[in-house]
Amino acid sequence: MNRRRLLTGAAALAASATLPPAAQAMARSAGSAGSALLPPRADVIAVLRRVADHWIATHGNSGDNGWANATFFSGLLALHRLTGEARYLNYARGWAEKHGYGLMGGVTTRHADNHNAGQAYLDLYEIEPEQAKLTAIQTSLNRMVYTDRPQKNDDWWWDDALHMAMPPFARIGVLRGDPRYADKLHALYLHTKRTEGGPGLFDAATGLWYRDKRFLPGGILSPSRKPVVWSRGNGWVAGGHVKTLKALPAGHANAAEYRQTLTALVRAVARVQRTDGFWNVNLADPAHLPGPETSGTSFFLYGTAYAVRTGLVDRAAHLPVLERAWQGLVTTAVHPDGFLGYVQRVGDRPESSQPITYNTTSDFGVGAFLLGGTELAQV
Repeated sequence: MNRRRLLTGAAALAASATLPPAAQAMARSAGSAGSALLPPRADVIAVLRRVADHWIATHGNSGDNGWANATFFSGLLALHRLTGEARYLNYARGWAEKHGYGLMGGVTTRHADNHNAGQAYLDLYEIEPEQAKLTAIQTSLNRMVYTDRPQKNDDWWWDDALHMAMPPFARIGVLRGDPRYADKLHALYLHTKRTEGGPGLFDAATGLWYRDKRFLPGGILSPSRKPVVWSRGNGWVAGGHVKTLKALPAGHANAAEYRQTLTALVRAVARVQRTDGFWNVNLADPAHLPGPETSGTSFFLYGTAYAVRTGLVDRAAHLPVLERAWQGLVTTAVHPDGFLGYVQRVGDRPESSQPITYNTTSDFGVGAFLLGGTELAQV
């Protein structure tokens, strides 16, 4: 086994590839000396199991097929792929069968949130291929590509949508060998990124994303008159890019843009990570409702781990980011029994679902944590 341990001390401060040269040199020196190492894979998996097992044990009813619960099952199936644990597959299969592998809103829906369940259905299809598992998600996406106003590309008006719907479009297109799905994905994506609200939700100067047009420059500000750049919104963006890049061939025409955008985001969040490993709910104002928050942090763990593993960012400079994030989550948010706290519940901005405490949790937060941890285990 590749033994990995937590980094502590001054070398952990080298959080970003844009650090001054001396700080980057310190990080690389620490990495080459063997001190910038990750926790043992077995330890990571043990924590993931504890969190997943607690959720399953306390949720005999597997829940609805909306976006929030579907994110949990995306994380659970990632853990199944990592561990081969049959209980996780059985729980997910039972959930999907309860809903007939259907979508909220039916096959005529264009709403990205409703398409999120398709990610878990695609995971289950890959494990046990049966066409009926994909009928609803493929029919719904096919309508958007071919028959239901195929020139309409403004559906994804908020940045969460990139996580919910980018991956299903990419995966169905690859599975069916139909490039029109990836083309439609890119058209929807470009509207969100460059056009929504006027300039688009992506801020090229920072590498970060505004949640929706209300938060663009000139819009909603923090109490101290600083921008509102919501942590979990950027987390959703990171997750959507990772999953899409995993689905598309490396040489796909649009993959380079997705890689470049994810890289910019990973580097940007590294610069504003808290010393305890978490990220604040407002990435642009550390005084705006400061404190640990698990869902955004877990998605940044996911995006950074993928970027490190695939060589998108400097490994030595970003290992400390991973180490701090994981250490913070495990020591602060994970209860001894596996309950996951400090999750900001459903919302659209830093003020949503406050206060965030040791005892606040949610299905999508657990899913994000499982995604982040499974990716970390593969770095």
